[in-house]
Parts: sequence; structure tokens; C-alpha cells
Amino acid sequence: MDQVINAAERAKPLSTSRKASKRRDAILRAAIEIINAKSYALATMSEIAASLDLRDATLYYYYPSKQALVYACHVHSLERFERLVDAADATDGDGASRLRRFVRDFFEESQANGPQLYFGEHSYLNDDQRVAIDAWAERLTIKVQAMIETGLDDGSIGPCEPELVVQLLLGMFIWLAKWVPVKGPPSVDRMTAAVEACVLRGLAVAR
Repeated sequence: MDQVINAAERAKPLSTSRKASKRRDAILRAAIEIINAKSYALATMSEIAASLDLRDATLYYYYPSKQALVYACHVHSLERFERLVDAADATDGDGASRLRRFVRDFFEESQANGPQLYFGEHSYLNDDQRVAIDAWAERLTIKVQAMIETGLDDGSIGPCEPELVVQLLLGMFIWLAKWVPVKGPPSVDRMTAAVEACVLRGLAVAR
């Protein structure tokens, strides 16, 4: 059973050094991979610590509970997602080109930094945390939807319902994170081609 650190440990200020930052990133990556593979309920702090060759106490030094850790995982994932959306949207080109850039960048970033944690499942968070995640996720969904709407306006994307297409794309990202093995996943080219075949080729207007 997950432990709870004592008040003295919880109050201990966290280091802001580069080494501490790298360790936090490693913890978040390991936690996301384990939670994606096993679910929040079955993942344990001890297992996450062991995957990094850390003592449980070290993990609790950074995150006082499993809920605090998984909330940090959600925030970390949403930050990564937003950077990718903004970068794709800032590029030149039509709506379809920006959407393709986003999809490819998503897979490249995930290959380099590990999968993201799906932000739609968060029943284990407290009310304030769920509200924050929902609001952030809604904002990002609207940004991706806007790329599709840009494509509709400029003629690079054929008739479709942007709201449904966004949810389809998010669903593909979610299940790829869960189904694709952590070690030896398909290449970025293969995963991008799969999404291209299923979604983007059908959206794009033939030139």
C-alpha cells in the first residue's frame, strides 16, 4: 500500500537545481508509462520508485502522494500538448499542413520524452484539480479544432464536423499511448502514416 510521508518530509523545500528538475521529469515519465499500462488504481508509488531505482522515501520527497504525482503528470502532459499545438499553429501553410505538422510533432515528441497521460480520465483527482484539467483540456481541444476550421476555410480540408474529428484524433493518440509498447514502439513515420491513412487523407482535398 502506498505510504504517506510524515509532516517533516512534506514540508521540506524541494531543490530547484538542474539535477532535481531532471529527476522530477524522470519520475513523471515513469509514472505516466506505468499508469498508462496498468491504470491509476493498479499503479503504486513503490512500483514507480523501483522502476527508477529510487527508494520510496525519495519519491515521496518530490510528490507527497500518488494523487499529487498523477496531477503533476496531467499538468506535465497538457503543457507538452499545448507547446505542440502552438508550434504547429504558428507555422506557415494551410490548415491541413498545420494539422499534419501537429500529428507528426506529437509522435516525435512522445518518442523523445515518453507518452502523455490522457487528460479525459481523472476521476481520482479532487474537485479543484478536475476543474483545472477540464478547463485546460477544453482550451486545447478548441485550438486543434481551430486548425481544422482553418482548413475548411482555406479549402485544404474537405467537409467534416471539426468537433468530432478532434475527438477522433485525441482517441487515436490516447490508445496509441496505451497499446504501443514502451520499448520498441513503431517509428514516427509508421505512426504518422497510420493516422494519415485513417484521418488526414480523408480530410484533405485532392490537389
